[in-house]
Amino acid sequence: MKELNKLKGNYGEGLACRELEKDGYVIIGRNYRYRSGEIDIIAEKDGIIVFVEVKLRTNTANGMPCEAVDLKKQKKIINTALMYIQQNNLSDNSFRFDVIEILALDNVMIRHIKNAFWE
Repeated sequence: MKELNKLKGNYGEGLACRELEKDGYVIIGRNYRYRSGEIDIIAEKDGIIVFVEVKLRTNTANGMPCEAVDLKKQKKIINTALMYIQQNNLSDNSFRFDVIEILALDNVMIRHIKNAFWE
């Protein structure tokens, strides 16, 4: 099951990266990990560093994909992003937290939610 989730995650992140690049974003990194958590995608557009959480679901039995990014998950992403900012001396930059939700049913629906959350 863990391997299947990893494959789904990689697939979703690949779709999200293509969508971001199509919209003019430059992908800086993927799967940045620190003790506090993981950031799926780090991208940049118009001088703004964007930390992106990707959520893919194959059904809506448990709600829409973006609903899985609850307050606990948001705090983990924010804390991880703060470490990334510190490690890369980026404190003078502008930042944003986005969610890309992917619903893969009969066809694939991708929705980019900008400024999805903040501290």
